[in-house]
Amino acid sequence: MKSDKKTLESAYKKYNRPEYLSTDPLEFVHFFPDLRDREIVALLAASLAYGRVALIRRSISLVLDLLGPRPAEFLAACSQSALPCLFEGFCHRFCKADHLAALFRAVKRLNQDYGSLERAYAQGASPDHEHVMPSMAAFYDLMMKAGLEGAGHLVPDPSKGSACKRMNLFLRWIVRKDDVDPGGWTCVHPRQLIVPMDVHMGRICRSLKLTSRKQNDLKTALEASRAFGEICPEDPVRYDFALTRISMAEPELFM
Repeated sequence: MKSDKKTLESAYKKYNRPEYLSTDPLEFVHFFPDLRDREIVALLAASLAYGRVALIRRSISLVLDLLGPRPAEFLAACSQSALPCLFEGFCHRFCKADHLAALFRAVKRLNQDYGSLERAYAQGASPDHEHVMPSMAAFYDLMMKAGLEGAGHLVPDPSKGSACKRMNLFLRWIVRKDDVDPGGWTCVHPRQLIVPMDVHMGRICRSLKLTSRKQNDLKTALEASRAFGEICPEDPVRYDFALTRISMAEPELFM
């Protein structure tokens, strides 16, 4: 497969379609029209987006059943001390009840202090930033002050050099808007987004010659994002969903 704009646009038109959402945790985000609910669900779904897809979707469903149809209202009414009991017995690979309780403790506090997760994130965002790493780091610091400590691996520390794949996935979902990504946030521009880099996307990007790096780390994610940015400057992660779908449907293209 080539990495020219014509080929990538063809893949986008073929695979960036709602009917492919049934195999992706992003589908859950579409069930929540209110932005304050949607951003919470997007953060949850992205944080749990590791492992087998069936297990990911099962885990997200379990948590959403507890939070109900209006997660923002539920968390506002729920006491912090009740959160560990609420998720008692939950297990998603390395994620246990205490990890989830810490995540939602921080979400609850940020909503109290700023009114929404977007307003909290906007404290560290700027249109002058080349990419979202500075704002992501500022958001992480806010979350830590709001009670995130104890969430373990669910929200990565951007200062440690990892690709922060799941946070970049969250930002793609909540910033971009098309047939697949529901969007909603305006504090970040799509041109600042970073490709959610993992083993699969690393293989795809090396196959497309968008990076020569072998590690699937932050440097690789930034290198690939800049390469995609040369093809689509205002929307470097435009092809992310389509490429991951095509890698499952037509894996021979990336051998």
